[in-house]
Amino acid sequence: MSTALRSHALRWWALAILAMTELVVVLDTTIVTIALPEAQLELGLTDGQRQWVVTAYALAFGALLLLGGRIADYRGRKRTFMVGMIGFGAASAWGGLAQSGVELIIARGVQGAFAALLALAALAMVTVIFSTGKERNLAFAIFGIVAGTGAAIGLLLGGVLTEFASWRWCLLVNVAFVIIGMIGGARVLTESKADGNDRYDVWGTITVTLGLGSLVYGFTLAEHGWGSPDTILFLALGVILLTVFVLIQRRIAQPLLPLRVITHGVRAGSFLIQAVVGAVMIGSMLYLTFYFQLVLGMTPLLSGVANVAMTVVIFLLTPATTALLNRFGPRPLMIGGPLFCAAGLFYLMGITPDGSYWTQVLPALILLGIGLAGLFVPLQNLALTGVAPEDAGVASATVNSTFHIGGSIGLAVFTVLYAGTVTNSLAAGADQMTAFTDGYSAAFLGSGIAMVIAAVLAIVLIRGTKDELMPQWEAEDAASYTH
Repeated sequence: MSTALRSHALRWWALAILAMTELVVVLDTTIVTIALPEAQLELGLTDGQRQWVVTAYALAFGALLLLGGRIADYRGRKRTFMVGMIGFGAASAWGGLAQSGVELIIARGVQGAFAALLALAALAMVTVIFSTGKERNLAFAIFGIVAGTGAAIGLLLGGVLTEFASWRWCLLVNVAFVIIGMIGGARVLTESKADGNDRYDVWGTITVTLGLGSLVYGFTLAEHGWGSPDTILFLALGVILLTVFVLIQRRIAQPLLPLRVITHGVRAGSFLIQAVVGAVMIGSMLYLTFYFQLVLGMTPLLSGVANVAMTVVIFLLTPATTALLNRFGPRPLMIGGPLFCAAGLFYLMGITPDGSYWTQVLPALILLGIGLAGLFVPLQNLALTGVAPEDAGVASATVNSTFHIGGSIGLAVFTVLYAGTVTNSLAAGADQMTAFTDGYSAAFLGSGIAMVIAAVLAIVLIRGTKDELMPQWEAEDAASYTH
């Protein structure tokens, strides 16, 4: 084989390794969701600790994603990728062997931190390896499809592993992916770095991470009352630290998040809507899994299959929503998408302890799939509207950060709604299954209201003509972003 042909083949092998990495990072957001009821029972997790198994990963990933991108650019993308792989694999093994709830939560947080290194290093290398032309579009389409299917694959894989092995294998299975990634990465990936000053915004990273953590923990404590001293303390501390973060970003030469990226109206709207989407997909949909397993008595595998209907609808409708985008522009989709999602979430409020998946859940998942198909197509592109070339990387990373941070905050808030409703239902004399169902309905109500707010945000902030909002898009580019 000639050197040119070998080099060409290696690029696609590199894409396969990097796409697999993206798949693992995304599916780990959902793979433990199916396993949580069994993990909670074995480790004696409280409902509050149960949510942190999901939150710890999403929060660490979202808060450290921007820093991960800078480390990859300036320390070497391949080197960062390999370090991220080792750390991610070690944290996965730790979580899979955890003997207590606290140990599992800490391991999940470490997983999220190394996932932040992996995700941005992988994306940066795809950008470098496929720099121009149709192959670049194809590479990003493949990368986007893998990211979009990751959540569904996580639910299915989690169901299979939990039912036929153990919940622990939902984490231990990552070790196999890591071994493949490290061997393949060592053979086919090449090192690359960005030019320029490699100084890092350490204080910005510390304040935003601690600020977001304090905010999420404060919302968690609100289960015991919004007026309790601990709740007020951590919420206030979170606001103060995030304010300090903004001040730091205004004053330093190389900020972690240049404020010009998030102060543009259209971009700000897309980031906020992405946060709401994260809150719904990571936050409230967790309770649908609990409803399937704890109330309807589904097996973990059947629960995973039942959840996938929404993802199937999204992919079936993506070509149609892409055509609508090219004809009418992103604004109608950004307004209509959240409203369809809200309709589905309000429909889910009608679930009952003896309910039917086919009549009480499936129609809602179809509505959610329709709405999310309309959002996923334009969302990433809107986040890059009007952004300077040097800010494209940080803007793209911010989209993913807001998704996971929104999920962390949403899960905390919806847990408060769930817990408060369950307590009130039990106090009113309801049986346990009825109380659980009432709690899930409350979480869906909160999610539906959040989606209505997202539609309002789109009306107010996503403004401009089709040509202004889509200055350089092509149909194949718009269709390639599904996460």
